[in-house]
Amino acid sequence: MQVIYAKNNGFCMGVRRAVDKVKSLASQNICVYGELVHNKSVNDGLISSCVKIIHAKEEADADKVIIRSHGATERDIEFFKSRGMEVIDCTCPFVSKIHSIVKEYSEKGYKIIIVGDKNHPEVIATTGWVSGEAPIVTEEFDPAYDYNRHEKVCIVAQTTISEAKLAIFLNDFKKSYRKTVEIFKTICYTTRERQGEVKFLAKTCDAIIVVGDKTSSNTRNLYEVSSRYCKNTFFVNDSASFDASKYVNFLKVGIVSGASTPPEQSMEVFSKMEEVVTEVKTVNEMEEAVAKLENGQQKFRKGQKIVATISSATDEGLALYINNTKKEILLPKEELDCEKYDKADYASKVGEEIEVLIIGLNPVLLSEKAIRALAEEEKEIEEIKNGKIFTVTIDGTNKGGLTARFGTYGVFIPSSQIRIGFVKELDKYVGKTLRVKAERIETAERRKQIVASQRVILEAEKAQKDAERQAKEEAFFSAVHTGDIVKGKVVRFASFGAFVEVNGFDCLAHISDLSWTGVKSPAEVLELNTEYEFKVLKCDEETKKVSIGYKQLQPRPWESVPGKYSVGDVITGKIVRIVDFGVFVEIEKGVDGLVHISQISHEWLEKPTEGLKVGDEVSAKIISIDYEKEKITLSIKACLPQPETTAKPRRERTEEEGEDKPRKPRRRERPVTDDGEVHEWKESDFGGASIAELLNK
Repeated sequence: MQVIYAKNNGFCMGVRRAVDKVKSLASQNICVYGELVHNKSVNDGLISSCVKIIHAKEEADADKVIIRSHGATERDIEFFKSRGMEVIDCTCPFVSKIHSIVKEYSEKGYKIIIVGDKNHPEVIATTGWVSGEAPIVTEEFDPAYDYNRHEKVCIVAQTTISEAKLAIFLNDFKKSYRKTVEIFKTICYTTRERQGEVKFLAKTCDAIIVVGDKTSSNTRNLYEVSSRYCKNTFFVNDSASFDASKYVNFLKVGIVSGASTPPEQSMEVFSKMEEVVTEVKTVNEMEEAVAKLENGQQKFRKGQKIVATISSATDEGLALYINNTKKEILLPKEELDCEKYDKADYASKVGEEIEVLIIGLNPVLLSEKAIRALAEEEKEIEEIKNGKIFTVTIDGTNKGGLTARFGTYGVFIPSSQIRIGFVKELDKYVGKTLRVKAERIETAERRKQIVASQRVILEAEKAQKDAERQAKEEAFFSAVHTGDIVKGKVVRFASFGAFVEVNGFDCLAHISDLSWTGVKSPAEVLELNTEYEFKVLKCDEETKKVSIGYKQLQPRPWESVPGKYSVGDVITGKIVRIVDFGVFVEIEKGVDGLVHISQISHEWLEKPTEGLKVGDEVSAKIISIDYEKEKITLSIKACLPQPETTAKPRRERTEEEGEDKPRKPRRRERPVTDDGEVHEWKESDFGGASIAELLNK
């Protein structure tokens, strides 16, 4: 039997785009407006992933709503947006193009005619973009309908309708309509190519198998196209509905799958089909072998076990006579299943039979040692059947997944079973080693194959890790609370802090909670892989976030100030900061004192920077300490000698100038306080005299 697979099989671009998008968002609060594709296995898979499928827009109660590949009406999309939901449009680009066409031409006054199935969701969505009503027709032309009453007509087609149906309608329409018409053949190119392929296969094959869901319009059209040219056309939904007995008598079988059929579903049917091909070939070759044996001939096959008779023992090995043939083949001593070859021992066994394995052809190569290796392999295969994990190195790809070898067995890993989530780029796995478990094993001598999965291993490991993490988190949050003192090991640094492992749980010590004096890097305070005590600042079980602090358990710098410094003390320190109203001097780490601009020099200064810069070491006297506000006021000029000043003599007025006139008191500028605030005048500042009395003087 010859099997021919169509070039275009499985998901089309639009369907693949929609399925991938939904799978990427499956963990979020989403819903799909209508069945994503017309395939039960795909929709069941989405539902099992907690993706909700709604059939009426009023049912939508998610954060995001997915518009399926068939599209939706403009009114429905606006409805979802009005309810505050994010609309993710997965409409097939070819369908979106139709929406643009009908909206544009209906607004121009054209009567829109849609050729397609009036009950198909794509057609229903398209009508929602038309201004006014749009007749929906099939290939049947309705002569009773007067199309000429419309001055302008625009015709579009459902993307998955057969080209034959569209051609029939257009042929009849053109015969009767005599006014302005715009025709858009909007059948998508994937549909056209698949219909062309199935037409070719149906003309050249004895039977055609169409794989897919019968609810899919494009799949049904493939079946209808094939049925016109091949009476032996079969609809197969999946491997479970595949009946091998229907196809064993056909010499040439073509296989095609619909655009809504997932690749893994197609590959399962393809694999089943290959089993039928193997069975038919086996029967034919057995018949050929019998005929050749009668003529003294034998057909050899690599991996085949044969029984031979020892005819002689030589220095190179054993000469074996192949039963039912006239051939004698050397079995090299290196391929004998023995610790050391002894020609004399085997000379006594001449005439006895020995089982060997054919390990090469042209010329034929034999091995007894390989028989034992094969037996050991079969033992391992039994363990694999019972769930043992084994490793394979990927050596190639096909349309459905990855291929590899495990001894004499071929290994196939469907693309859906490579990892959690669908894999697009299969080639990047070639040469890589994967851990897999067997899903199905075929042990027929002529077809040894393992269908395997890495995904089941990853899912099981993920489930175990999730369970362990959840148990660890529950134990942690039941034992640790805000305000507790805990021990933790520093495991890694970040620019914003340090991650600390406390009872197996990662907590964050923010950089602002590491030191009272402030640091630029957590490495200035902590060391990696070192254990410290921390205080729990915030413990949020809901968000699984725990904040801890290191500085909260360290003494504050100001705690040592009382009793250590007094007013009148002279200190020496470095200038660490300069502001408009003065400079700050570091008395000790974490304790700064302010030198007001008026306390820098006996001379008047415009700016503090006129005489000082950051890093200068200065001596200053403590002139006040505010323990409550943790502030120390310093004076540099108090440590400097007083400048010598000469009083300027007062000029005597002449009689002509007259007596001194009373002058208005000069306004005294209010000084600035040590912390930069403007000082409010008080009566105590004027020796007890009231401000009113002073103003009257």
